[in-house]
Parts: sequence; structure tokens; C-alpha cells
Amino acid sequence: MAMPTAFLYGEHLQANNPSDDAERPLRRRLGIELIRAYGLLERPEVLSVDPPPATIDELLTVHSEAYVRAVRRYSAEPALAAAWEGAQWGLAPGGDTPARAGMHEAAAAVCGSSLAAARLIWEGRVVQAFCPGCGLYHALANRAAGFCVYNDCAMAIRALLTAGAERVAFVDVDAHHGDGVQWIFYEDPRVLTCSVHESGRYLFPGTGDLGERGTGPGLGTTVNVPLPPFAGDEPYLRAIEEVIGPAIRRFRPDVLVTQHGADPHHADPLAHLQVSMEGLARAYRALRDIAFDATGGRWLVLSGGGYNLDLLARSWTLQLATMLDVTLDEALPPAWLASAREQTGRDLTARLLDDAEPEVDADRRARADVEAHRLIDRARALVSC
Repeated sequence: MAMPTAFLYGEHLQANNPSDDAERPLRRRLGIELIRAYGLLERPEVLSVDPPPATIDELLTVHSEAYVRAVRRYSAEPALAAAWEGAQWGLAPGGDTPARAGMHEAAAAVCGSSLAAARLIWEGRVVQAFCPGCGLYHALANRAAGFCVYNDCAMAIRALLTAGAERVAFVDVDAHHGDGVQWIFYEDPRVLTCSVHESGRYLFPGTGDLGERGTGPGLGTTVNVPLPPFAGDEPYLRAIEEVIGPAIRRFRPDVLVTQHGADPHHADPLAHLQVSMEGLARAYRALRDIAFDATGGRWLVLSGGGYNLDLLARSWTLQLATMLDVTLDEALPPAWLASAREQTGRDLTARLLDDAEPEVDADRRARADVEAHRLIDRARALVSC
């Protein structure tokens, strides 16, 4: 039986572009267009919602009042962030998240999408929800970081707890450590935060080691699996299935919140995990099974990350199709391919799971495989304690 599923998106969400990435709006637009081209939004179990932005009071459930005030000030006058104080909030020129005109409104719109999705699930109007373009998990309570101004993941979790959820689990399976959500809930035993990522020894934000396990009453409710560069499909999937899955099933959350950036893929320019498109598809299915087992299917999917123009649309479409338990034609819709060529000026991959083989030295891949499985074994042992 098809589960009622919310799809939360509005054109105002395109305004969130906290870096100089000129292709970001185009990647998102192609993703929404491919989802539509496959007819996924026309299915009777799908509820399409154009979400309102988060209010100031909602932002303050996670972020400090001084920080929100600074974001609003620099959003109106970005040049002011060149002063010393701008760097203290993570918004100085030259950083990864420099102040930009309208950033407060744009980031609040993303937060509104995740909040609306969480409430729809908790109120029982839908069982699961998909929020493309969300998942700004690097933002801290009082600092911007990693292209993230406000942390919509943490706000959705906080809203669920406030509404009555006793336990919420968060899983980040994109290439970067889910640091912001981890630190915001590091002492909270009601929130299990899990992250499978490229090791911070090699990739931003430099955190996410095995030893980060929570503190105080939250000790043991943080799970990290830091993989070496070039780990590939099997270690990535093993980390999800053998470490994250058992941890979540044991925790028994009321709702599972996941962040599915596409940047573990081997063609992504900002990371080096070397996961294939088939590997990502298997990861999405594994997380669906975990959500069904642990929460009865109450699953909020936030899909951000991913910096390859030829990849993001297929990733988003696969994620929603997995949630709907729909098998898609491998050949992408010809009309979408023609439109994509017109918009990008080049031919994009014509099949859903097609992949060129990554060029990785065999010895390097072998060393990465050994190190990855050793780390996974250690993570399994910690989770079993």
C-alpha cells in the first residue's frame, strides 16, 4: 500500500545560494523538472506543498537571538560583515558562507520547508516527506558554516520534540560530517545523530571521528563512521547497513530524519568517496527499510548537497521514487533531456543509473578498502557497547 507522502517545494527556495555557485539554481531546477517529467508528483499518494518561511520565533528554537539578529543585519547590508564581528558569526567575506543580500529570508525559507514537513508527519497527515534543496546541517547555533546559515535539520528535530516526540534519529549520509546537528544535540539523549562521511582528516569540516559519541546524558547518542577517500560502494553501504541501521533500530525513534546529499558520488568535485549511482540507490533503499522497521515509515528526507550538474537531478528523482516504492524507466524522458541540453549547453547522462568508471589507482583503492573496513569494525563495536 502506497504511503501518503508530502513533497515540499516552492520557487522561493531557489533564492538560497549562500556561495558563489552560479550553477546551484540550475541544478535544483533540473532536479525538480526531472521529478515532474517522470510523473512522480501526479501520483495520488503525493501531497505537494508550497511551504511558508520559518518565523523569527521558530529560528530561535535552535539559534541564538544575537546570531539571528546579526544574520538579519548583514542580510540587509552585506558590506557590514567585513568588520571583525562578521567573522565571529562565520559570515565574513572570503569565508565559505559570506554574507549575501537576502540570505536571512532565503535560509528561513529552507527552514520553513523542513518545519512544515516535520509537522505534517507528526500530525499524521502524511507518513513521510521529501524536501529537495534542504538539509543545511553545518550551521551551528551561533555561527554559519559550510554554505549553511540556519540549520533546518535541527529545527525540524526540535519541532518534533516540542510536539511530543520522545526520540528522533538523524542520519547524514552525504560526504561531509553532519557537524551542526551533532553539536546542537550532543548532550540530548532524545536525539540520536548518525553520520557516514569522508574522514575529517581529508575533508571539511574536519570533525566526525569515532570518538565523538555525545556527552553527559547524551553519551552514546552520537554515531560517526569516518571513511577514507576512495572507499567506494561496499564500505559506504556496509557503514549504513551494519552500523547506522542497528543503532537506529535499537534507539526506536518516533521519526527518522535523513540528509541525502549527492556528493558521495565519484563525479562530485568537492569530495572523494567514489560511490557509484547504483551505490547511492542502494543506500536510499537501505534507509527506507530502516525507517520502516524503526518508525513504521515516519521518514523525513532532506536532500541538499551535490555539486555535479549531471548528477543532482537523477539523485533527487531516485530518492523520491524510493520513498514511493516506484521503479522508474532507466532511460530518462527525452523531453527532459532536450530541455536540459538547452539549459546547460551540453548532453547529460541519458540513463538513470549510468556511470563512467572512476579513475582510481588500484593500490590506493585497496588501501582505502582495508582502512574503511577496519574503521567500520571499530564503529560496530562502539555501537554494540
